[in-house]
Amino acid sequence: MTEWKAKRFWTEVNVRAEDGGFRVLLDARALNTPGKLPLVMPTRAMADAVAEEWRAQEGHIQPLTMPNTRSANSAIERVAPQHAEICAMLSAYGETDLLCYRAEGPLELTQRQKGAWDPMLDWAADRYGARLVPVAGVLPVEQDPDALRALSKRVLRTEAFPLTALHDLITLTGSLVLGLAIADGHISANEAWLLSRIDEDWQISQWGEDDEATQMAEAKRSQLLHAERFLSLCSEN
Repeated sequence: MTEWKAKRFWTEVNVRAEDGGFRVLLDARALNTPGKLPLVMPTRAMADAVAEEWRAQEGHIQPLTMPNTRSANSAIERVAPQHAEICAMLSAYGETDLLCYRAEGPLELTQRQKGAWDPMLDWAADRYGARLVPVAGVLPVEQDPDALRALSKRVLRTEAFPLTALHDLITLTGSLVLGLAIADGHISANEAWLLSRIDEDWQISQWGEDDEATQMAEAKRSQLLHAERFLSLCSEN
C-alpha cells in the first residue's frame, strides 16, 4: 500500500504580522502547527525562513526539507507546554558535563582534552560564576551546587523558541557549557562540534574511520548547525 503524501495546494507564500508575531500564509490561509495551533513566530526573519521552505516545495510536501518549520512547530507544541521540565533536563547536563570527564591516558589525549576543554570551563566560571570540576575517568563527580544553580538560571530564562535551539545545542554536544557558549556567541557551533568530538577523533586517528559512524556524526553536525541558525532567527529582525 502506498503511503499518502500531502501535495502542494498553494500558489503564493507570504508573511504578515499577527498576534504580536509573524505568520506565514499559503495564499490566504495562515499556517498552523500539525496540532492545529497558530504558527506564530517571534521574528520576521524566522517567518521569512519558514516561508522560503514552503515556497521551495514542489509536488508532494517533504517535511524533512523544512527544518525551520519543524523547529518552530516544536517550540509551540512541545517546548512551550513543557518549559520547566525541559529546562530541568538540560540543566542536569551540568552534573555530567562532557568537558568534566577526562581520559586517564594516553598522555597525548589527556593533553588534547585539557588544552581544549579547560578554557571552556574557565569561560563558564568567568561568565556565570559556575566552576565545574574535571575528573579523570568515568565515575561521577559531585559538582558545586552553586555552580549548577548558576547555569540552571541561565537555562530557565530562555524562552520557548530559543530553548528549542538550546536543547539541540546541549544534547548534540553532550555539554551544557558548550551549548551555552554557542548560545552566548562565545564560540560557533562548528567549533563546539570539534570540541565535543575530541575523544572520537582520537579513536579515528588510532583505528581509522567507520563509514556508518561517520555518516551518523555528519547528520548530528548538520543538526547542530541548524540549531545555531534557528537560534539566530529568534532574535533577527
